[in-house]
Amino acid sequence: MRVLQRRASNRVDVWEHDSYVRAIHTTSGPTLVRVWNDGGIEKPDLRYEILAGRHSLAVHSTIRAAFTRILGLEANPALLQRVAEVSSVLTSTVQSLRGMRPPRFPTLFESFASVIPFQQLSIDAGLSILGKLIERFGEPLSYRGKRYVAFPRCTVIARASLGDLQACGLSLKKAQTLQGVARAIESATLAEHTLVGMDSEQALERLVELPGVGPWTAGLVLLRGLGRIDVFPSGDTGAARSLRRLMRLDERASLDPVVASFGDVRGYLYFCCLGASLLEKGLIHAAKEPRATARRSALKDRTA
Repeated sequence: MRVLQRRASNRVDVWEHDSYVRAIHTTSGPTLVRVWNDGGIEKPDLRYEILAGRHSLAVHSTIRAAFTRILGLEANPALLQRVAEVSSVLTSTVQSLRGMRPPRFPTLFESFASVIPFQQLSIDAGLSILGKLIERFGEPLSYRGKRYVAFPRCTVIARASLGDLQACGLSLKKAQTLQGVARAIESATLAEHTLVGMDSEQALERLVELPGVGPWTAGLVLLRGLGRIDVFPSGDTGAARSLRRLMRLDERASLDPVVASFGDVRGYLYFCCLGASLLEKGLIHAAKEPRATARRSALKDRTA
């Protein structure tokens, strides 16, 4: 979850008291959910409870599906080990991050909306803009005197004025790009199930056809939105700089052949860079449990 959050200023993905708290959209409106792990790395036992919102079978089904995707629970954590098998330089990082799943944004629209504000900007500048978008267009929800916000719906951004989007810090071009994507998704001109049916190269070609969407944006949407771990975002200067440092490469060395050598797990390089940064900052700690084959995890209601 920390890899998903990246910064404590994240307005949607909140870490509180060793739990992940997030407001999500359900058929009964925004619902605040807390998720935690009663197990360990080898035998995870994830539980959740609804803190605010209605209970129904449909709501619980939505919660389980959403957090299974967000936390990458269907991914095989053993695939991370293949990164170390390709390059022994990354062995220490891989062992420290053992058990990490590649997190995903819960919807195609949130994937785009979480990437477009960062185009040609620093992480902090992008997070500031994204935070304003969330505050202005998201649905608020209160619990024990604290305010939480569900990520803005696609339909809300599709109908917003460009001026209101720009007031959050987006340039006119980015506002037009974000709204264009929202309208394409709303009208089903752009549909996730269509992208799922394509291989990564085909999906990249489809996404860069969208106005304002280049290879970097398309790559991140596929990696962090659709879970395509065979994609390493092209042109990501921050990730490239981190990867060179992590692999002890010369600053002038081309990364293309290095990234290509990781084949269908090259996307894990991106998450290794994020994880290494979080380890360095002390936001997560290195895995210390005895090494064993980690298993997939299912998300259970606390009453289960």
